Amino acid sequence: MFGADKGKADRMDGHKLSIGIVQARFNEGITNALAHACRAELLDLGVQEKDIDLVRVPGALEIPVALQALAERNRYDALIALGCIIRGETYHFELVANESGAGVSRVALDYQIPIANAILTTQDEAQALARQDDKGRDAARVAVEMANLLDELS
Repeated sequence: MFGADKGKADRMDGHKLSIGIVQARFNEGITNALAHACRAELLDLGVQEKDIDLVRVPGALEIPVALQALAERNRYDALIALGCIIRGETYHFELVANESGAGVSRVALDYQIPIANAILTTQDEAQALARQDDKGRDAARVAVEMANLLDELS
């Protein structure tokens, strides 16, 4: 059985990992907080500053194509998507949330690279503000754990 002797704690070592982050600028105050929390957690998990690359894009719909460009470089062990979509009065919220999520998943599957999806989809700004720090840290932990797990499985 793969990883039978490895526990979750063993998979949380980021010392040998290279991580790419794509951050949407739309709702920038929230996405900056996501990025700050994510970077801090990556460093706490042992990822070296020199092994963390950050790319900024206009909004959540642009995240998948930037993730794809990073995946094509073949230099990252995992990628992280950071964004914030807040429901408005039109159907646009559903379109952006669904299409960005589907795009992130497609890149992960097409390139067999773990992508931690921390694109917040909330009803209002208060919900986004309440989640920005935890979701940023969660994304870092997911990226490190999944990179190590896929390394075990290969």
